[in-house]
Amino acid sequence: MSAIRPASSASDTPNATGATAMKKSWLMGIDMGAGSLKTMIIDSDGKVCGSAAADIATHSPKPLWSEQDPAEWWRAVCSTVPLALAEAGIAATDIAAISFSAGAHTPVLEDAQGNLVRPAILWNDQRSGEESRELQAAHGDRILALGLNRPAPTWTMPQFLWLVRHEPEAVRKTARVYVAKDWLRSRLTGTWETDRTEAVGTLLFDPARDAWSQELCELAQWNIATLPPLVNPTTVVGKVTADAARQTGLAEGTPVVCGTSDTSAETFGAGSVEAGDGTVKLATAGTVSVVSKTPHVHPTLINYPLAVPGLWYVITGTNSCASAHRWFRDRFLMTPGADGSAVFAEMDRLAASVAPGAEGLLFHPYLQGERAPYWDPLLRADFVGMSFRHDKAHFSRAIYEGIAFSLRDVLDQFRAQGMDIKTARIIGGGSKSATWRQIVADILNVEILLPETTDASFGAALLAGVGIGVFSDEMSAAKKCARIVDRSVPDPARVAFYDKLFCIYKDAQAGLVAVNHALSRMPG
Repeated sequence: MSAIRPASSASDTPNATGATAMKKSWLMGIDMGAGSLKTMIIDSDGKVCGSAAADIATHSPKPLWSEQDPAEWWRAVCSTVPLALAEAGIAATDIAAISFSAGAHTPVLEDAQGNLVRPAILWNDQRSGEESRELQAAHGDRILALGLNRPAPTWTMPQFLWLVRHEPEAVRKTARVYVAKDWLRSRLTGTWETDRTEAVGTLLFDPARDAWSQELCELAQWNIATLPPLVNPTTVVGKVTADAARQTGLAEGTPVVCGTSDTSAETFGAGSVEAGDGTVKLATAGTVSVVSKTPHVHPTLINYPLAVPGLWYVITGTNSCASAHRWFRDRFLMTPGADGSAVFAEMDRLAASVAPGAEGLLFHPYLQGERAPYWDPLLRADFVGMSFRHDKAHFSRAIYEGIAFSLRDVLDQFRAQGMDIKTARIIGGGSKSATWRQIVADILNVEILLPETTDASFGAALLAGVGIGVFSDEMSAAKKCARIVDRSVPDPARVAFYDKLFCIYKDAQAGLVAVNHALSRMPG
């Protein structure tokens, strides 16, 4: 790999690669998700021509920890790119441009020689709970005013403060900070940069000044010089190097576009590109977001710039969504040798076979603490109301409903601030379930629209196209390529029923907080 260099300012505009790129129309998007990496190839009409995925292991060496090995991400890129090209039936030289997305603000630390300093701490890691509480108590209002978001273990700032206190040698070695998608992209180009969505997500950036904040860095006791230069998501930051071409099967010289975080790419790729558009995500975490012309600064809401210039997406979410769904499948429904997809399909059938309310069984999905609206890493998951009549079908239904209730808890934070949605595009792996989509529509009382393609890798590929001029701008790309294939309309009777059940769900949550906190202090 060539020496790392910041992106040159000359390439910080679309179409920087010239007319030759316009002769080819296939675009590649690579997304690093919470549990897998996916490479997707689309044409200039947004048709998916080929894709491949590889699983990524998450490690929890201590309670509340969640880490991954970035070297495994790169191996996944090297294995999936040839498979996606083969499925698309095209040569590497047919790819006009490549871009990336990944889970937001997952820090990757390198030393001055380009060596990884430690594993990457994921956004759902909860080790920095104490640091988050201290930052909130001492500086919460100032951090919110500057960084637009409140301290919580999901952000890089408290994670860095934890590293300063517990791994000072790792901090001393760090010469460059990347976030996940930028580190992966640097393996292709040898460059070092990030976009503003990721910068805001570190909680070390001042959007009003459009610059890294010395004040916020000092609160984390972090060296601002280790933070990367800033570019736009559609900036062409470099080209595939000869070394990267040999490792991946890509063509040397292929333009590489910066990209952005997974949720920004998904929101954009799903077609949520007008102020007021809503998006619901059923992935490892569950989120609700609303596109806005301005940030909405409030302790329960999260603000990020959208990939579309001039727009923001205001978002908040629940920590455990599809991860809770997978947990239940793996621990209680899987048998040795069983096909995981088939078991998911059976779980879906079981959930659909039970009436709304799962005969009085409730599920709170706090398997890894909780973000909005509680911001409490000590909350724990539970099933409430169990009796002898409940079987695996009731538990399956309760899982779907409990996660949807948690999303309702999230949406109510928007409604309390005068923001509401009547329709929402649904994305993430959970969106494949018609049963789950209808439950979400009924519990949120929102019409749910299913885009044809919901992957972050799709949005990343569209950004690659904007970067080299295949599309005239972000809005044009989304309008052309994001297609709705299904709708789930709320049923008034079920909406009324779920409104009543949600009150019980909230009462049970409040009543168990002290119990959750006491259990979290138990040894083991």
